[in-house]
Amino acid sequence: MSPYEITMLVCFGASWPFSVHRTWKTKNVVGKSPVFLSLVIIGYIAGIVHKLVYKPDAVVWLYVLNALMVSADLCLWIRYRNRALGMEK
Repeated sequence: MSPYEITMLVCFGASWPFSVHRTWKTKNVVGKSPVFLSLVIIGYIAGIVHKLVYKPDAVVWLYVLNALMVSADLCLWIRYRNRALGMEK
């Protein structure tokens, strides 16, 4: 278990709750990229697979937590995208 990897995941992970909360409260996804969010999720999934296959340790849960938070942000983007596109009913 690397303290550097843990620090990286904690620092990255600290920003996602704020992003999710802002999107949820404002219902505004302008400036968010679903491609970027998807790529980040893919990166976290790659980290999870690596941990499970090559180097199993407890850090895998930080990858899972971060992936879930980014997934929540992507789900909110999908939910509120029509507002950003001016197509709200």
